[in-house]
Amino acid sequence: QVQLVESGGGLVQAGGSLRLSCAASGNIFTIRSMGWYRQAPGKARELVAFSSGSTRYADSVKGRFTISRDNAKSTVYLQMNSLKPEDTAVYYCNAEILSYSGGYYYPTPNDYWGQGTQVTVSS
Repeated sequence: QVQLVESGGGLVQAGGSLRLSCAASGNIFTIRSMGWYRQAPGKARELVAFSSGSTRYADSVKGRFTISRDNAKSTVYLQMNSLKPEDTAVYYCNAEILSYSGGYYYPTPNDYWGQGTQVTVSS
């Protein structure tokens, strides 16, 4: 009923920039929050940036990454500047969404995830 579709990953040299996008679609009533997580090989998934009224960043990306939202398009972006090899990971979009089905509006939000997009930073 709800889908998150990511785009914008790729291969970039250290010091370069990439912009990730994630669009939510489907039976969306309200998007409570949107964020980005990443998972490097052999490591746990970690929060990168989060937006829910206010924004929050992992210490490792503060000053380099910027999260923004276009609520009219149900889209979240992650602008990544000054990329480092340690930023290499699969990046996942996450959203907490109140949805509906037919005439029924679900009273509690669900967590949705995108399919992931690979970001590779070469040294």
